[in-house]
Amino acid sequence: MAGASLVLSDDSSESRIDRQLVKLERLMALVSGLAVFGLMILAVVSVGGRNAMNQPIPGYVDWIEQAMPLIAFMGVAFTQREGGHIRMDLLVGALRGRALWAAELVTTLAILILMVLLVWGTWAHFQRSFDWSAPMLSRDSSMDIGLPIWPAKLVVPVAFSVIVLRLALQVWIYARALASGADRPAGIPLPADPATQAAMEAEQVSGRDE
Repeated sequence: MAGASLVLSDDSSESRIDRQLVKLERLMALVSGLAVFGLMILAVVSVGGRNAMNQPIPGYVDWIEQAMPLIAFMGVAFTQREGGHIRMDLLVGALRGRALWAAELVTTLAILILMVLLVWGTWAHFQRSFDWSAPMLSRDSSMDIGLPIWPAKLVVPVAFSVIVLRLALQVWIYARALASGADRPAGIPLPADPATQAAMEAEQVSGRDE
């Protein structure tokens, strides 16, 4: 699925965790969107300053580098919750019942293992940059105006840690659905037929999405 969510809610503990976690994911997605908007304003001011006074914003590229992790990674967990990442819909959409949950469990577990390794690696990358005794707490800085790079490096393991929580929850729900044979478990993105997906996307565009 991409672009529309079909995530059910109920009174189960998994659904309650999902509803709490999605609040954090939406906040992170909002930060990502604000970073995009901020770069748009920055570009307008920089180009305007160059054309009007031959004075662009100093360190424009440095600020872009700082914002890129916010743009690239802060919305990943929310997209996973909504089922918006690229996937083999043609294959997965043809599965039903336990076969569907088994396929989702295997693929989600594989992604979870990968993300845990990425959290470990990106945290180590951040630690190599951060230093309590260094100026601005950083062992490295940007090329132009010397911005410390560790805040941008810290964003990555933080964002990846949130998606690890989301994936762990989904693995648990898929495993329970596989064991019980549940038809429509809460807290995971469910397959939607094209008509349903089109209707949900229309609601989002019209502003009537709840």
